[in-house]
Amino acid sequence: MYIVVGGTGHVGSAVAQTLLEEGKAVTVVTRNSDKAGAWRLRGAEVAVADVHDVTSLREVFRNGNRAFLLNPNADISSDTDREERETVRCLLDAIEGSGLEKVVAESTMGAQPGEECGDLNILYELEAGLRNQPIPASVIRAAYYYSNWDTMVGPVTKDGVLSTMLPADLTLPMVAPEDLGRVAARLLQEPIEQIGIHPVEGPKRYSPTDVAAAFAAALGRAVRIEVIPRENWEGAYRSLGFSNAAAHSYARMTALTADGPEYPADSIRGSISLQTYIDKLVRDSS
Repeated sequence: MYIVVGGTGHVGSAVAQTLLEEGKAVTVVTRNSDKAGAWRLRGAEVAVADVHDVTSLREVFRNGNRAFLLNPNADISSDTDREERETVRCLLDAIEGSGLEKVVAESTMGAQPGEECGDLNILYELEAGLRNQPIPASVIRAAYYYSNWDTMVGPVTKDGVLSTMLPADLTLPMVAPEDLGRVAARLLQEPIEQIGIHPVEGPKRYSPTDVAAAFAAALGRAVRIEVIPRENWEGAYRSLGFSNAAAHSYARMTALTADGPEYPADSIRGSISLQTYIDKLVRDSS
């Protein structure tokens, strides 16, 4: 049995669906019972559990052999760093004594030690925690999700404007959640002794200019880029409902991305192009 944490999100659902299509037994862990029925219809078992309930989550893990771990995003109105550090602690506590023989965890490219840089720090701490416990663990370091652009489909469709904090011509690794799910499903099935860190990205690297062009092609209209000045980033995040602490952390994380860190040259490459993803996003939103 494969246990998939975050099975109703972009990546977790792709992991679960890939395993089901390969005929594997899957338990999807979700805190949203409303989504249980759809997964049962696909052939999965469903465990309704909150990641903060360590005892219940450990019991779910005890019913499986291998697990996919994903640290859920905290409510943006909270102190997201503090909340997500707590969920990392809960995940690590829950696998202790679970009897799992292997885990695969989702991290991010650019993961690094530090404070007030969002996922870059929090997921590094998840990686470190997994290294310091006995269950063999593989880690996916994911590129920038294509799905980070999902919220722009409405404004781009309405006004033809793509707003971004990233430099228009900054080329960086991006990836479809479905490709991450396929890689995670493969890593879950590898021999126990095959572990390590695996950077994953799409078939090529893209810039916000490429994203605008993809939207333009999908919509059949011109799309222009509006780059938000760095000094306005925290205010922009706050206007979206982020707490002061979360806005500060996300702005610092965005700055590290915008300043162009060194990315791996030997990533696992997915097959889904940015255009394919944007085409579907636009179709589904219409």
